[in-house]
Amino acid sequence: MSDLTVSFVQAALHWHDPAANRQEMSRHIDEISIPTDLIVLPEMFTTGFSMEAAALAEPMHGPTLEWMQLVAEARDAVVTGSLIVEDEGRYYNRLLWVRPDGAVSFYNKRHLFTMAGEHHVYTAGTQRLLEEWRGWRICPLVCYDLRFPVWSRNPQEQPYDLLLYTANWPAARRTAWVTLLRARAIENLAYTMGVNCVGVDGNGLAYTGDSALLDMRGEYLVEVGNQETSITRTLRRDELTAFRERFPALEDGDAFELRSLVPSR
Repeated sequence: MSDLTVSFVQAALHWHDPAANRQEMSRHIDEISIPTDLIVLPEMFTTGFSMEAAALAEPMHGPTLEWMQLVAEARDAVVTGSLIVEDEGRYYNRLLWVRPDGAVSFYNKRHLFTMAGEHHVYTAGTQRLLEEWRGWRICPLVCYDLRFPVWSRNPQEQPYDLLLYTANWPAARRTAWVTLLRARAIENLAYTMGVNCVGVDGNGLAYTGDSALLDMRGEYLVEVGNQETSITRTLRRDELTAFRERFPALEDGDAFELRSLVPSR
């Protein structure tokens, strides 16, 4: 199977301004000068991490999805990131997975950040999304999901190859971010990507970025600090396969079943 070239954008977000954020993301994506297979954007990349869903939510087939479809087609790459979506009267922190042909899958954030009241505004997801793309199995998750290893756990049958988190993870909990990204990579024997934002949001919370790409050993392939940037790297299929053959720890894992303990709202 082929290698996979992946890109991510770490940027400061314009508070509650979807049009400005789409323009900002376009500027950073235009800086990606080589072909890529996957472009990952931060959590709630059109608004910042906001509880003002009633004022900010888009319909599923709204202007941001249309923009993502145009970018995906132009770059011949999947584009993914989360935004605030209203669907049948409920609000979701929804990650969209947009393919170059316009096809769309989505994942609703499972673990809502109760300390910010996210669970009072948004409806929690109940199903993981596992995507096949150009010969790679990919599991995209959102921010606070990083703290819950069972939800992120790689299945023994048909394991994913790349685990990614799109996030608005504040500077105050930076140590948890860098530590847990490394732990998720090691325990799941998978390439792992965390894509965060920088700057200060409308609530006065600071974000220091620290977006990163790690290999299946938990070693950094990229860590970018707090600058605004777009980064592209190629993931090597043969290195992943060889490591899993030499160290087949997934085969020794415990059997488990994923269940939702909290009903969707």
